[in-house]
Amino acid sequence: MSDFSPGQRYISDGEAELGLGTILNVDFRSVTVLFNASDETRTYSSKDAPLTRVVFGSGDRVESSEGWVLTVEDTKEQRGLITYIGVDEQGELKELPEPKISDRMQFHQARDRLLTGQIDRNDWFNLRYRSLQIMNRLQRHPALGLSGPRIDLVPHQLFIADDVSRRRLPRVLLADEVGLGKTIEAGLILHRLLQTGRASRALILVPESLTHQWLVELLRRFSIDVTLLDEQQCAELDRAQNPFESRQLILASQQWLFANPHRQAQATGSHWDMLIVDEAHHLAWTPEGGDTGYQTIEHLANVSHGVLLLTATPEQMGPDSHFARLKLLDPQRYPDLDTFQAEEQRYSHVAEAVEALDAWPEDACRRDTLDAILDDADSQSLLDQLAAADTPEDQTRLRQSLRRHLLDRHGTGRVVFRNSRRHVEGFPERRLHVHELDMPAPYQRMLKKLDRDEDYLDELLIDTGLDHPDVLLYLEETQTALDRERMNGDGTPWWKTDTRVEWLKQWLKQHPGEKALLICHFADTARELSAGLQVLTGLHVPVFHEGMTLIERDRAAAAFAEQDASEGSPLLICSEIGSEGRNFQFCHHLIMFDLPPHPDQLEQRIGRLDRIGQRFPIDIHLPIFPDSPMARLLNWYRDGMDAFSFPHGIGSTLFDEFGDRLADSLLDADDIQALVSETRERFDVLIQERLAGRNRLLEMGSQNPAHAEQIAAQIEELDNDPTLPKYLDQAFDIFGVDTRDLDGGLTYLHPGGHMVEGLPGLIRGEEGFTMTLSRETALSRDDIQRLSWEHPLVQEMLSHMATGAMGNTALGLLQHPSIPGGRVMLEAVFCTSTPAPSGIHVGRFLPPTTVRVLVDESGNDLSNSVSFGGLAKNLQHVKKGIARNLIKDRHVMVRELMDQADTVAERALSGVVRKAHEEMTLTMDAELDRLTALAARHGSVPEAELSLLRDEKAQLDDAITQSRLRLDAVRVILTVDAHQ
Repeated sequence: MSDFSPGQRYISDGEAELGLGTILNVDFRSVTVLFNASDETRTYSSKDAPLTRVVFGSGDRVESSEGWVLTVEDTKEQRGLITYIGVDEQGELKELPEPKISDRMQFHQARDRLLTGQIDRNDWFNLRYRSLQIMNRLQRHPALGLSGPRIDLVPHQLFIADDVSRRRLPRVLLADEVGLGKTIEAGLILHRLLQTGRASRALILVPESLTHQWLVELLRRFSIDVTLLDEQQCAELDRAQNPFESRQLILASQQWLFANPHRQAQATGSHWDMLIVDEAHHLAWTPEGGDTGYQTIEHLANVSHGVLLLTATPEQMGPDSHFARLKLLDPQRYPDLDTFQAEEQRYSHVAEAVEALDAWPEDACRRDTLDAILDDADSQSLLDQLAAADTPEDQTRLRQSLRRHLLDRHGTGRVVFRNSRRHVEGFPERRLHVHELDMPAPYQRMLKKLDRDEDYLDELLIDTGLDHPDVLLYLEETQTALDRERMNGDGTPWWKTDTRVEWLKQWLKQHPGEKALLICHFADTARELSAGLQVLTGLHVPVFHEGMTLIERDRAAAAFAEQDASEGSPLLICSEIGSEGRNFQFCHHLIMFDLPPHPDQLEQRIGRLDRIGQRFPIDIHLPIFPDSPMARLLNWYRDGMDAFSFPHGIGSTLFDEFGDRLADSLLDADDIQALVSETRERFDVLIQERLAGRNRLLEMGSQNPAHAEQIAAQIEELDNDPTLPKYLDQAFDIFGVDTRDLDGGLTYLHPGGHMVEGLPGLIRGEEGFTMTLSRETALSRDDIQRLSWEHPLVQEMLSHMATGAMGNTALGLLQHPSIPGGRVMLEAVFCTSTPAPSGIHVGRFLPPTTVRVLVDESGNDLSNSVSFGGLAKNLQHVKKGIARNLIKDRHVMVRELMDQADTVAERALSGVVRKAHEEMTLTMDAELDRLTALAARHGSVPEAELSLLRDEKAQLDDAITQSRLRLDAVRVILTVDAHQ
């Protein structure tokens, strides 16, 4: 008969999730166990029941069914049942009979799981230890939060993201010229704040037309999954719930929110770690007050910790509008317009001092200019050192230090960041190719009737439902709409007679092996053009437009990106907004089937290819009908504002001034020439204002090439980390992810039959995805995911191993000729526990840090003499059933070894804490000194930020001092004779 007795407590070896079981009945054949917590009953054979008796020892904490906890000091046994003797939370002596132990007591901690026979595989234990080591290194790494996004390593973007995301009060205006990546900068800042725990809730407000682009950019580039909130979603939520509290990261349309006072109140009633506002220059403000949009943002900014305003360059906005943006960021620093304008007058002198510094000490007469600005002792000391420097290296180092010192303490860079193409390298040349074609007869007839009949334009607007000037510019859509409305067309599709289609066929023949992106205004035009090309040429051309699902767009983009000529398509046809948020810089031919009616849309089209890192000149092809409305629009763009040469950001201003007249001039050749001349005059004035550099000091303070180069090197260090592919290979095997190698260094990931649930991007029974470790490959292929240490899938696997119970116990056999058999060793992995608010990012000084201890039954500490890797590769696997029995037989010894390991680990903790505290004090004091000096100089640092920094230091000091060790994982090692 077995040793089972009613009332004894056991856990199921195969179903540990059932909880703690109680023996109900036992006979010669079977044993019945009640798992009360899960309301389950199991009956097993009494001879080989998969059960492990739960027995606690001295020092263990045991929860009673009544809720109080006993710390065990001693035990006694009567009739097969154990009674535990010890003290409760109040220190009172108590007894706890075995049947009275809580049914819901969990065994997640390593000590409990080991002693109750829950033994994991050795490779799980190894991966857990490596996961802890990797997470510790990543938390300390200076590139944390910047290495994961799918971006080129552009210096000015990296510098801005690093600078802003390190601040305690990140409230800035991002005012780079168009095309320099303000969206990327904002995404980088948000990504790093999320990664470091400094932010968890964010509200992103963008124009209605850009909501999809932001949604795609945040997901594709940064793996940030935001909720696009609109009125329909709000209505579907419980009326008692604030919809802005339903998710952590909310993306919403400005137009929707600004028009709805009730939603505004709900948004401002929520707490936000970060508020991001795109196109902020459209918020109207006067000294008497702001419009609804401005007031909404003002209220939200008051309840948000951080604020990022993305806007046009300061030259475009004018001083009043520029001041209004700064007032949203810091109303105390910018109380009124007059004070702001007086302060701006000073900045020209600071800019002159920076230029003088660049020319000194070679130009000795510039010292006076520097002395007039750098009048504090620290600055004068640096100047004297620069004057005495006798090597080019020392001169360069001191000049850079002085430049940072000058811009930091006297400039504007803490609030506004502004870069222009004049100071950023890596942009390609643009080349416009105009192809004049014969106009098809149906279009000629339409335009002639418009010329003869003044009322015909109104009829077209009614019959087609198109807008003016769309009805003039997009003749194929107008013709199709008329044929459909009046049912008097001859049934011939427009693409059979449109000479642009024949030109496109010939262009494709003349450019074999080359790829081109074709953009047209309407999705219907894109679809019909693709269908027509297939009929006329047999070529299957993918289409990309706003009516497609995200998966359909991915497939179209992948077909276009495929480099194999036999597999990929030489052409991708996009609608106006279908191409938003995508990177097609692997090709350099842009075919504009038509022209958009707004300069911003034109620049957006070219911007799909004209990006930093483009290796070839951008060839812009425009098939055009001479003397047509589209040809006149071309003249206005090309001759009136030089729109095809470079992105100057002035087009929107010119459209606001001349747009209404432009629409009326599309049918008048004489009026368009006059309009082009007037536009050019105004354009030249605006460009001269830009080149005069009223805000050149902003550009000086918005870059730090040396620092950006350092950040890029740190990111590349993580990109090329040889540990990552090794870790992934082991993790995929353990987590049940199937892999298949593809060409070009790609790997296809697919959910295996026993895959762990909850892995991002992988759902059992569904398709997987293709991955790469190469940043360059990922940038050229939107359909491929780049795995890095910051990718959600990798982070989930790291977190799963480090925070759950998986792999926190193991048993292995060690066979070594110099070690006799039958001995016991214990390998314990301790981890520092530093409870602290996530916002202070204590991990940069003291992340969870492992302390590994290896002790043997003779009391020897072998931690430093036997490495983890050297031991792990020599251990032999033991089946679970045998491992449980081995642990049962050595309960007493294992407990003693764990107590010994505790003592060894505690001695190591003091050194870990001391080092972290010293690093924290040095870093925080230096930052406090710097910001205090800035605040004293001209108030550019608000007292609120200084107060936050002081509080943060105090919290860090307390958290690090209170750090403790916890046993994270434990492995028992039994030695066997070499001949066995």
